[in-house]
Amino acid sequence: MPSSPLPQGPESETADGWTALRQHTPAWIALGRTGGSLRTREVLSFSLGHALARDAVHAPFEPERLALEVQDLFSEILHLESKAGDRRTYLARPDLGRALCEHSVTAAQSTRPSDLLIMVSDGLSALAAHAHAPRLLRHLVPALRDAGLSIAPLCLVRYARVALQDQLGSLAGANLVLTLIGERPGIGTPDSLGAYFVYGPKPGNTDAQRNCVSNIRAEGLPPEVAAIKLASLLKRAASERLSGALLKDDDVSGEIGSGSTLPRG
Repeated sequence: MPSSPLPQGPESETADGWTALRQHTPAWIALGRTGGSLRTREVLSFSLGHALARDAVHAPFEPERLALEVQDLFSEILHLESKAGDRRTYLARPDLGRALCEHSVTAAQSTRPSDLLIMVSDGLSALAAHAHAPRLLRHLVPALRDAGLSIAPLCLVRYARVALQDQLGSLAGANLVLTLIGERPGIGTPDSLGAYFVYGPKPGNTDAQRNCVSNIRAEGLPPEVAAIKLASLLKRAASERLSGALLKDDDVSGEIGSGSTLPRG
């Protein structure tokens, strides 16, 4: 009888054909059991993942530090805030995260019209914004400028929801707004960054007018690959003057150069 390919040891008696798949995904599969319960190792791993997700939601956003990392890419950086004012209010009142506070409205109105405005916010994971936004911007901004797009001052917005991009872009006179924001953490994914953009930002836009590139992180869509995808989509949005459901990205993967590959899984 051939030897079993499954791992040997005190826990091997509960291993099955799913066990080998664990190396290919962070999903919670092939957890095994001890009697009728999960193994202690898996219970502790779940508790750690849950704690990391909670920490990501409450982690402080440091726009000054982020500004230092990307200051060479922008001639000006604006520090703005939503009406939420603090983390507790932000979590309890999503509506306040969709509107700028009074002094931020004034700052946005002073911005010159542009083809594109980029805003970065902590959202539900400041960890994601700090870990991945600078790297993504370093690849994305030069590509957009090479394409001839004028870019407004970078806006670092504390306590923002995605839809705040409509008010901000409308006040600033931008044709396009790209929002880089920390996504809601999951177990094992506390640092996922989302990129949302809309052409013709204005209050009243719905999600049907937006495009999203999500799961931007080392274990998902690496920032440099996300930058290539976003650059292609944003250039098409600017030339075709549309976004959302009307802007299909079926051919975007084919526009990624031969030197780059999309991540698996």
